[in-house]
Amino acid sequence: MPTGVALPDARAQLFAAVERVLVRDGAGGLTSRSVTEEAGVAKGVLYRHFADFDDFLAGLVRSRVAQVEADLGALTDDTGPDAGPATLVDGLSEALTRIFTPVNLRLVSVVIARDDLRARLRAAGTPGIPLLTEAGTSLRAYLEAEQRRGRITAGADVATLALTLIGTGHLLFAGEIGAPPDAAALREVVEAITAGVEPGVGP
Repeated sequence: MPTGVALPDARAQLFAAVERVLVRDGAGGLTSRSVTEEAGVAKGVLYRHFADFDDFLAGLVRSRVAQVEADLGALTDDTGPDAGPATLVDGLSEALTRIFTPVNLRLVSVVIARDDLRARLRAAGTPGIPLLTEAGTSLRAYLEAEQRRGRITAGADVATLALTLIGTGHLLFAGEIGAPPDAAALREVVEAITAGVEPGVGP
């Protein structure tokens, strides 16, 4: 496509293309050329919308963070005592599945590998590993909502619980990259982590 041809939504087209490249080829296959070829546009299109490739990737990370926050925000809705998923384990299993999608898993690898990208994302004041840090914050908000519902004991340390779930979830899903882990295995892990904080459920 000639560089002078306008696209109706170039950013969305490029983001969709980079997600396909990540899922198909992994972080090792990610270049500005692979993205623009996948999108079917000239390379100059990317640089008309973004300062450089790391700026483009930072935009993608922010869009994925927003999606995770929206997904977990829906779980966090506590407009009534019976709101939210059927059980704590149901909710956390769903939350981890939404966080650790194939795209997000590969994107975390990209963030870890690219110092300039990580620095740009951290410039907003978020410590830790971008995307995982924000996911952990959203997961903590969900756990606090479950605590208000009475499905987590009042004295439970939900901040530590969120970190434990994020770390364990990352290891579990990364081991099955390309496909989610078996649902029964995921529930078993979540049950083991939460057994000590659910009222009436022993560790």
